[in-house]
Amino acid sequence: MNKFFLPLLFCLFFFSFSQAQEFSFGIKGGLNYAMGGEIIGRSSNVDGTPQYSTGTFTPDSNIGFHGGAFIEMRFGKFFIRPEALYISAETEFTLVNSTSSYTVDQLTIPLLVGYNVYGPIDVYAGPAYNNIIEGALQNTKDPIVVQNSPLAAQAGLKAGVGRFELDLRYSRSLATAENQSIDVDNDNTVTGGVNQRDGVNLASFDGRLHHVLLSLSFKLFDSSASPRRRSGGCYF
Repeated sequence: MNKFFLPLLFCLFFFSFSQAQEFSFGIKGGLNYAMGGEIIGRSSNVDGTPQYSTGTFTPDSNIGFHGGAFIEMRFGKFFIRPEALYISAETEFTLVNSTSSYTVDQLTIPLLVGYNVYGPIDVYAGPAYNNIIEGALQNTKDPIVVQNSPLAAQAGLKAGVGRFELDLRYSRSLATAENQSIDVDNDNTVTGGVNQRDGVNLASFDGRLHHVLLSLSFKLFDSSASPRRRSGGCYF
């Protein structure tokens, strides 16, 4: 299914473009709030005594940012809206004796289907393709896997005034729990030169992230504001 998503998106785009009653494209950007991720510590026996934390740790979220472009094709009250967004997200795990920041940069390509509810207000939902550009978990000795599936689902609402739109949406990863093994470094108390082994050492890590995105969009072109069309169906 994953390998067919992008070809399907392009086919739907070209078909929708040829049939659209109105057409617009533009740029967008804003802030995002990431949720998700989990570290579960594993105990080890040292001289027959269990050591290291077996706690479950969830991160605190920091505000990230995103930016990209969109194309919107309207058919009366309905519309199709492909987008391409770069998303930078960061969270921070507070472990026993240290903190570890978790950062993810990704390219997401949503294919949204929406409906005009009333006046300037639209609702929409659809699938998205997530390509992880880079993911890093601080204070670990192992590379990490952010997700095992590139698919996500998005839903939200937006309101437009002239060429501007304010957009609020939720994006949820459809990846399953990875629970990969990691080795956390520098999370034990050292007293009198002795490592107390009370922190996190070996652990399981689930790197899936979900996002809330607040965006401001600007239409560089809008056929409803420039309704002239050449024969052949082009908007220019």
